[in-house]
Amino acid sequence: MTWMNKNAAGYPVYAERARGARITDIDGHDYVDFSLGDTAAMAGHSPAPVVAAVTRRLAELGGASMMLPTEDAAVVGAELSRRFGLPFWSFALTATDANRWAIRLLRAVTGRPRILVNSYCYHGSVDESLIVVGPDGLGRSREGNVGAPCDVTVTSRVAEFNDLDALERELAHGDVAAVLMEPALTNIGIVLPEPGYLDGVRALTRRHGTYLVNDETHTFSAGPGGATAAWGLTPDVVTIGKAIGGGIPIGAYGLSAELAGTLTGRADLDLVDMGGVGGTLAGNPVSMAAARATLHEVLTDSAFAGMIEVATGFADGVRKIIDEYALAWSVAQVGARVEYRFADPAPRTGTASAACADPGLEDFLHLYLLNRGILLTPFHNMALMCPQTTADDVARHHEVFASALGELLS
Repeated sequence: MTWMNKNAAGYPVYAERARGARITDIDGHDYVDFSLGDTAAMAGHSPAPVVAAVTRRLAELGGASMMLPTEDAAVVGAELSRRFGLPFWSFALTATDANRWAIRLLRAVTGRPRILVNSYCYHGSVDESLIVVGPDGLGRSREGNVGAPCDVTVTSRVAEFNDLDALERELAHGDVAAVLMEPALTNIGIVLPEPGYLDGVRALTRRHGTYLVNDETHTFSAGPGGATAAWGLTPDVVTIGKAIGGGIPIGAYGLSAELAGTLTGRADLDLVDMGGVGGTLAGNPVSMAAARATLHEVLTDSAFAGMIEVATGFADGVRKIIDEYALAWSVAQVGARVEYRFADPAPRTGTASAACADPGLEDFLHLYLLNRGILLTPFHNMALMCPQTTADDVARHHEVFASALGELLS
């Protein structure tokens, strides 16, 4: 997978084994893992309930792929409904697929061609999401967009996160089927919503007859029901992936009752065969067994409370170190996820967040930490806590981080 090469050392560390919040490489070096598979291992590496559930599914029950539902699928759907408040769920293998399929459904029910996203958003490799706001304020293809099937401005509109005026201007064209957004930007560095912004998005989408999709793949870190539950949001669709399977590939999308009713009432839509909203491995028994164990036994309400407490300690400690060195940096937190930024105040838009990146400084910090047994998400300075992450793990990061700044500034 190409992203494995995005390492400050110029080549990836090869892993041999992992458990909880620890990874050991093939040379026997141990790492405290704050990357956690860029969220896929939010439950920790190989949590015992997931291992047991997958082993039982394969060894005792068999049937890794049958194109038939299992009881686990119904249980997982009910649990996602409880957590996120949307009653109808379908499964995929990745959040990218969940987003793609949701987009197709929403184009179908609205008859509108375009999708609106935020500049420098992250929704996997969805073609429609690779658009940013250019210097002229207009949408343009994101730099590095590989093999786009057509000009992304044909399929998409874009507005800056936290900019309701821009959002209303783009929605006023009347051709946007859905706003696909993270409740907080994460993959360009955490950008938090300003007070009233998310309520404003919901009001504007309703006013313009546009559906709202919350991509909770990363913001699931906000709590057991992601930012949707933690912040009282009311989207029409929720998409999610990675973390709900405890490391086993999975994605899911949940629909409101109104939207599900509209879809099932459309006899002209091929929703069960070649209509472009399914895959033969989606909802497979292994993924569903893993998700049931993850949601019911690992990423529980109490586990999130502990993870968020540890993350708050991480954030507070980093702020203290930054203040001690009088750096114009900031810290952002979304539940169990924390990031330190090379800007103060913190960026309020995706474009501003991209502009404050410093690849050389990031590589220095990542490599310094890596050589001393601390692994961060390789794309930016983000740290995620799992149920097994301890205060001692956080203290070790802070010790090494402070040492890095001391050498850098000496």
